[in-house]
Amino acid sequence: MLRKYGVTAGLIVVAFGLGWFAGHLPTVSAEGSQRVVEFRTYTAGEGKLDAMARRFAEERKFFEKHGMKSILYSVATEPSESQNDFVYVLSHESREAAKKSWEGVLSDPGFKELISKTGRMSVKQHIVFAKPTDYSPIK
Repeated sequence: MLRKYGVTAGLIVVAFGLGWFAGHLPTVSAEGSQRVVEFRTYTAGEGKLDAMARRFAEERKFFEKHGMKSILYSVATEPSESQNDFVYVLSHESREAAKKSWEGVLSDPGFKELISKTGRMSVKQHIVFAKPTDYSPIK
């Protein structure tokens, strides 16, 4: 179980590193900011990772419709026990805004239809909320 958290922590570092190197987002001061970043890791059921990745391409539209900012969508490749992991990162104005956005997504008729059409694909999920630092490129 500890290795799983290590993988998630490693992916978080990679996500922030990629954002920093992209250089297209201005730096935001964490002081006084309520912005949060949400890291979600889903472990796909056997043989369902590709279908999960395709579904998130559709889910992303609902996230944006309800005020979430997409930062990263990725498929884990290392270590071998994490190869069924799909990881994505969202940015929210605040923890309360995240809650409201998720309520909107989960009650959206189009989202409900997508989920009922594609069915359950994950066997477990891990969610972490983090506050960006002063030197974070997340805006």
